[in-house]
Amino acid sequence: MLQLLFVALVGFFASLTNAFYLPGVAPTDYKKGDPVPLLVNHLTPSLHHVSNQNKINSATYVYSYDYYYPKFHFCQPEGGPKKQLESLGSIIFGDRIFNSPFEIKMLEPLKCQRLCTSKYPKADSVFVNRNIRAGYNHNWLVDGLPVASILQDRRTNSEFYGAGFHIGEVDKDQRAVLYNHFDIEVEYHKRSDDIYRVVGVTAAAMSLDRSELEDETDADKLCSFEDLQQVHLEKDKDTEVLFTYTVNFKESPVAWATRWDKYLHVYDPKIQWFSLINFSLIVLILGIVITHILIRTLKNDIVKYNEVNLDDDISDESGWKLVHGDVFRPPPQRMLLSVLVGSGVQIFFMAFVTIIFALFGLLSPSNRGALSTFMLIVYIGSSILSSFVSGYLYRFLGGDNWKLNLVLTPVLVPGILFGIFVFLNFFLISVDSSGAVPMGTMVAVIFIWFAISLPLSIAGAILASKRPLLDVPVRTNQIPRQVPQQPWYLRLIPVMFISGIFPFGSIAVEMYFIYSSLWFNKIFYMFGFLFFCFLLMILTTCLITVLMVYYTLCSENYKWQWKSIFIGGGCAIYVFIHSLFLMGGEKLGGFTSMVLYTGYSIVISLLVFLCCSSVGFISSLFFVRKIYGQIKID
Repeated sequence: MLQLLFVALVGFFASLTNAFYLPGVAPTDYKKGDPVPLLVNHLTPSLHHVSNQNKINSATYVYSYDYYYPKFHFCQPEGGPKKQLESLGSIIFGDRIFNSPFEIKMLEPLKCQRLCTSKYPKADSVFVNRNIRAGYNHNWLVDGLPVASILQDRRTNSEFYGAGFHIGEVDKDQRAVLYNHFDIEVEYHKRSDDIYRVVGVTAAAMSLDRSELEDETDADKLCSFEDLQQVHLEKDKDTEVLFTYTVNFKESPVAWATRWDKYLHVYDPKIQWFSLINFSLIVLILGIVITHILIRTLKNDIVKYNEVNLDDDISDESGWKLVHGDVFRPPPQRMLLSVLVGSGVQIFFMAFVTIIFALFGLLSPSNRGALSTFMLIVYIGSSILSSFVSGYLYRFLGGDNWKLNLVLTPVLVPGILFGIFVFLNFFLISVDSSGAVPMGTMVAVIFIWFAISLPLSIAGAILASKRPLLDVPVRTNQIPRQVPQQPWYLRLIPVMFISGIFPFGSIAVEMYFIYSSLWFNKIFYMFGFLFFCFLLMILTTCLITVLMVYYTLCSENYKWQWKSIFIGGGCAIYVFIHSLFLMGGEKLGGFTSMVLYTGYSIVISLLVFLCCSSVGFISSLFFVRKIYGQIKID
């Protein structure tokens, strides 16, 4: 019955796939004169925006706006903007794609074409000037490619394409300047006679004040860069601005298959290689330490323990056998522990599978929203794994309220994350941000979650109930042993800080690029580096947690279960501190930006905590079973 229900649900959602457009990556062929649509996406902030004197001149905002947000007064197409179909992940992450009034036809250049004349009231001028100072960017799309600005890597003196370009600049007098003319250059590759493909699009934006020109002015004077002044939106009077654009075409030897190469620029790969090598050595050293413990110390301990009785005097350094009667005693709040471990395994599986698919190029950046949509699908689909791990662990720890475990596993952590998400969404709505998720999308996510995740969770719980439990190598005493005073470095807070620094070090460099991608619309594509950093983080978490659990047992503390959770999750503390450090040199604009940045940083840190803590607990569980299975207990 459960299988039939699952098949029916899959078929039902397959029939609704036209509700979200998942664009392909197949090339589009154009003939001469064919229209080449230019689409506009949201306006996004940038990090470290600078003036002509290379000084930060404004606050940093972390939310985006619709391109056609009324206060910007950008030109609209005839009949009004039409929203383009987007994937579910694209909508959740803030993409809002519309058509535009730009008319581009293949191999038909245009010179200084008028778009429209917009009138900026005084209040709107202040708003636009603020966002110019904040470094907001246009994000246009042509044939799936971002319309880019040409940048130069000062280290290598090589040119590359940076997605998007500023809506304006700050001049030497610290006045905001609005760009109102766009030189668009379309690079094409000639595949055969009269068959062309777009392989690159760049735009050079300029500011040209035409307020003194007559309406009948010809194109040469209308776009004369030498004779015209820049456009300044006045805060004490209304300002009229004429928008124009030019289109040119340039043949390129770049093939369609490699057209993204100029967009995917690595600023300094040596830093990432240094980070990988550095923390690979740390993992190697930790591995040697753990091997030393397992092969020498534990071997000697086991031989010694098997030769003496419990009543004999045992040295302090061999104290882990003294707690053999309590080491598998069920911990307090075993329900919560089981749910957290199950949810952490689900997050780990989602991250691992997503990185693997992206590593092999199956989640192309040209397929907008594919990465986030895939993550959501894997997360929902892995509910069966979460429920299985949680239910099995709960039974192993002696729990009997399996119904509550079945309900809490798919609801507790996702419910907390969704609650934070809804709370932050209200702040996005309050500033009219395009990142605010529509109510219909929220309802769709909730419906998908309860229609797919809950049945999968039930299936996982059923599978867990039928699996035989792990053997416990020692019996648990009826009376719990008293835990002696612990060394300072094994107390909860110090041990989290000590153990968390090692896993965090393996991902510290990648965190900068991940945050730039999340907050400032940068393209993240270094999944090879990310994959190895992720593996280093997981391996380091396993090793450091096992090491600290061993020392905890040696200090005659049998309460290792919750401690392994917090030791493994100690990395999350540094992730949160690092996120604050990344914005240390920036002035966040307004209370909303501070709440959004802090809130989403907490969410990311929570996800890291759950992922690493589950890895730490599971590795510690197998370690404890292994060492206590090697000694003889009378």
